[in-house]
Amino acid sequence: MTVQPPLPLVPDDTRPVGAAAAIVEGDAGGRVFVHGNLAFAWDAGDTAARRFAAVSLMRIKAATQLQVAEAFAVKPATVRRWETWLAESGVVGLLGERKGPKRKSKLTAEAVAAIARLRDGGASYRGIAAETGVSEGSVRNALVLADNGARAAEACPATTSDVQPEPEPEPEPEPEPEPEPEAEPEAEPEKDCSAAVSDDPAVQVPVLADPVDRGGERALAAFGLIPYAPPVFTPCGRAPLAGLLLALPALAATGLLETAHSVSGGLPNGFYSLDTMLCESVFRALLGEARAEGAARIDPPALGRVLGLDRAPEVKTIRRKIKYLAAAGRAGDWIAAMAARHVADRPEQAAVCYVDGHVRAYQGTRRIAKTHVPRLKVPAPATVETWVADAAGDPLLVVMAEPGASLAGELRRLIPQLRALVGDGRRVLVGFDRGGWSATLFADLHAAGFDTLTWRKGPIADLDEHQFSECVHTDEHGRTHTWALADTDVELDIADGPRQGETFAMRQISLYNTAATRQMHILTTRTDLPAAEIRYRMGSRWRQENHYRYARMHFDLDSHDSYRAGDDDPDRMVPNPAKKPAYQQVEKARRALHSAETASDAALLAAHSPQPGTSVVLTNAMINTITADVHTAEQALEAALTAHQALPARLPLAQVHPGQQVLDTETKLIHHAIRIAAFNTAQTLARAIVTATGYTRGDDEAHTLIRTALAGSGDIIPDGDTLYIRLDPLSAPRHTAAIDELCQALNDTNTVYPGTNLTLRYSIKSHRRPHTNY
Repeated sequence: MTVQPPLPLVPDDTRPVGAAAAIVEGDAGGRVFVHGNLAFAWDAGDTAARRFAAVSLMRIKAATQLQVAEAFAVKPATVRRWETWLAESGVVGLLGERKGPKRKSKLTAEAVAAIARLRDGGASYRGIAAETGVSEGSVRNALVLADNGARAAEACPATTSDVQPEPEPEPEPEPEPEPEPEAEPEAEPEKDCSAAVSDDPAVQVPVLADPVDRGGERALAAFGLIPYAPPVFTPCGRAPLAGLLLALPALAATGLLETAHSVSGGLPNGFYSLDTMLCESVFRALLGEARAEGAARIDPPALGRVLGLDRAPEVKTIRRKIKYLAAAGRAGDWIAAMAARHVADRPEQAAVCYVDGHVRAYQGTRRIAKTHVPRLKVPAPATVETWVADAAGDPLLVVMAEPGASLAGELRRLIPQLRALVGDGRRVLVGFDRGGWSATLFADLHAAGFDTLTWRKGPIADLDEHQFSECVHTDEHGRTHTWALADTDVELDIADGPRQGETFAMRQISLYNTAATRQMHILTTRTDLPAAEIRYRMGSRWRQENHYRYARMHFDLDSHDSYRAGDDDPDRMVPNPAKKPAYQQVEKARRALHSAETASDAALLAAHSPQPGTSVVLTNAMINTITADVHTAEQALEAALTAHQALPARLPLAQVHPGQQVLDTETKLIHHAIRIAAFNTAQTLARAIVTATGYTRGDDEAHTLIRTALAGSGDIIPDGDTLYIRLDPLSAPRHTAAIDELCQALNDTNTVYPGTNLTLRYSIKSHRRPHTNY
């Protein structure tokens, strides 16, 4: 028996839409069948009906979003957008709007020519936008369109990595003869216009080109036959870490390289020069790997391309070179020379110096002296450093303090160095915290030509509220600060030193805060500054604390760069540890005497006050019995005082802590010099982002942006006596625009790469906007 096949429920030329629906489209329109029944139909050109059918299939669960998008030849995002339009505006919303500009473009031929002319003259995007009345984005578009794209076309072949165009976005295909509003015309791939506004040579540069072979020079250096291998750059596109070269102008301003040659002289013959080693160390610190061990976590060829070598030095080479520098014993002079260079270049920032101690805990096995570690809040083996910073918080100077030294003692020891740093005859405001409290020190600083700025220490009666008035100060960033302050004069008693018994007059600025539990008092010898500025300068001391925090996070400030240790000076006089328990016995005897006197007085009062109607005769024996405990306590106190006074206040270290050691200071100071240069380099670039660019979030994101740019890639193109650095665009257009303006500012410095005659020229490729299909 023949079985008749089932009759088809839909036409033969339909396309399935999932398991339940099918679609057929032709020149006359289209139809959609659901379970064999005609559910939707539309005529040719009826865009809204076609979109309604697509959304409805998804809403009735006849097909998934992906299946509908495939059947209607669009992207899933387009189906989602249709559904949103239908939900918000109904079927009318499915008509869509014609894409394109809603008004006449401001980029006329005259405007484009004017923008190109201004850019050729060196104007920034921000300045051009203000001059021509268009946005910065329009300025970038105009530079691409200038001369019908001729400028960008000439610049783009600069690297083979730029020749590959981006894939053209596919327009949304629609079967209707009438063009769909969402079907965008094919966009031309955006051109890289960085070379159009710079002097970069239009040459083909291979991507990640191999560096020049330096095997012969390495062989000669192994026998000490050459002083060093000079940097030699090979044209290279997309070189990793090329952004580090942005740091060279700011690094040159720190004086690290120049002072290293004048103080230490140089290194023994070898492959790596002193400039190369210092640049490598600073670059590594800016990448967050300040310790020598960090070289093992950075690609040696990548860092070598930036140094002009085939590879960067390895860990053992770095340690050996640092050991050569430490052997000279001139690290302190090197840092002092850098500080003098900093003060000479920024005299306005040296008007205020902040001094503070920094404790670096030690967890090793060496017998290192213990000191109080503020971060741990307990005594522990540690080394103490004294840092000097300028008014902006940038580090100037660091010296290694003696174990257990107080900040007041270190400040007195630093007076000659500070005077040599700022020059003769210049009064400088020296700010520090309560750790340096000493009326004798204040008088010594005043006699040496320095003004004091510190918080008052110890209890003091609060001032009356009527003595306070509102004071306003505008800082260097234009921000306004308002405080309730009282300006009075005080005199401090000098308790030690040659001025013992004298008094020292100071100016006191008191801060009133209704929310605080007590008033805060600032002491200074500076009388010409307003009270509000004194308060601002005292609060700015926290910039030095910010340096410690930032350096700990990014530059390994508290790391031990060397574990070498030597014997401490056995003849150095240190506090006698037996003095403290002896004094505790004195205090205990005084308390016992006070208790005995109190009890004796009570007993004598009771004996002198008999009950009414009775009489008592006091004899000497009775009185002696009552006061016997007092006499015993007095003898104990006298014995305790005699024992305490017999103990010397200080003893040689060999008697107190025999075998005590100190960590190697020269190596640590050399690494500190590198960290100071790295921090000041980052600070200079971050300030340039704020002051020399139009980056609106520079106050909050400047440091993050600089760290991102320094770790970025780019093209390195040597050409004659010029080294062109063309960076790859960053993740966001606003970041790229800010670095572009920074490049212009750096080009004005005409910095020469260390060890060569190559002048650095910076630029950045324009940011390519992502394309979105609608």
